[in-house]
Amino acid sequence: MKKYMFLAAAAIVALASCNNESPKMDEKPAAGAGQTGGIKIAYVEVDSLMTQYEFCKEFSLILEKKSNNARNTLNSKGQALQSAMANFQQKLQNNGFTSREQAEGQQAAIQRQQQGLQELQARLENELAQETQKYNTALRDSLQHFLDAYNKDKQYDFILTKQGDNILYAAKRFDITADVINGLNKRYKSTLKGADTKKDEKKK
Repeated sequence: MKKYMFLAAAAIVALASCNNESPKMDEKPAAGAGQTGGIKIAYVEVDSLMTQYEFCKEFSLILEKKSNNARNTLNSKGQALQSAMANFQQKLQNNGFTSREQAEGQQAAIQRQQQGLQELQARLENELAQETQKYNTALRDSLQHFLDAYNKDKQYDFILTKQGDNILYAAKRFDITADVINGLNKRYKSTLKGADTKKDEKKK
């Protein structure tokens, strides 16, 4: 799960790095943020966003479940392959094959089984990567649309991401994390309600 949260956090950082507006010199500082040299700045704690934004929490659980299912499937297939290989070696050592052709046939079957496992692993990894990319895209879009609307009123010149030690120090007055999380969750819940309403209308 931490893997997907890291990927999503990286997506947010990438979004923030290319979403800075040109400075406006005549703004007044808003509550929860600060003003320095005429430039309005705020920041969002990425770690808090990833653990408190309902969309992130729900999708992280979905990705974790898919990852666990894929891992269990591959482990099961891998154990079956190991068992087949061990059985083949034992029969080969104990002269358990009635003919050379029979031994070669079983060996070929094991090779096909091994190839199938490799192809399955590649397919599952690709599907998981696509799901992760889908999640990152949705997260970036969600955050982008929210900040576009949010900043019409706040008018910040820069909204930065604060994750780990990438910012060594930031005054708390610049922190708008709670404001952003509350706004995102409110927006997300309204989206879910809208989707449920459409489902109910289709059933009628």
